[in-house]
Amino acid sequence: MSLFYPTLYRERITDITVDDLKRLGVSGLLLDVDNTLTTHGSQELADEVRDWLDGMREAGILMTVVSNSWEWRVAPFAQRIGLRHTSLSCKPLPFGFIRGMRRMGLKRKQCVAIGDQVFTDILGANLAGIPCIQLQPILLETGKPILKLKRKLERIIYARRKGRGQ
Repeated sequence: MSLFYPTLYRERITDITVDDLKRLGVSGLLLDVDNTLTTHGSQELADEVRDWLDGMREAGILMTVVSNSWEWRVAPFAQRIGLRHTSLSCKPLPFGFIRGMRRMGLKRKQCVAIGDQVFTDILGANLAGIPCIQLQPILLETGKPILKLKRKLERIIYARRKGRGQ
């Protein structure tokens, strides 16, 4: 399997079910923020995402935020939703994922990383040896050249993955 391919693919975070997690054998989630839980840079959480988080808590699923964003961005958001966090995670390097996993007291195969970007979330999780679920971004970013380039390259990976029946 390519380092750029997720273990599982879903459109939105709310499409991930407890049954999906049971099939993967995981009990902990390493959650990206921007375009995974909320739109890029937002501190607001949609009601359906809040309900999904509550459902995961009720099912006994542990969760922590693992983000490349600055502490001043991530900390208030994580606090608002009642989760611990790791900011400046340096994804795709595996350190942030490993830190989040250890905070939950879980092993790699007991966790799943969830995010929207191939070159940070998916690659980083695969490098860390952690299963991953890729989502479509909530809202595509505009105006940031590096993100535009990443999204263009991601489309090539998606096309190859589809061609291989994945």
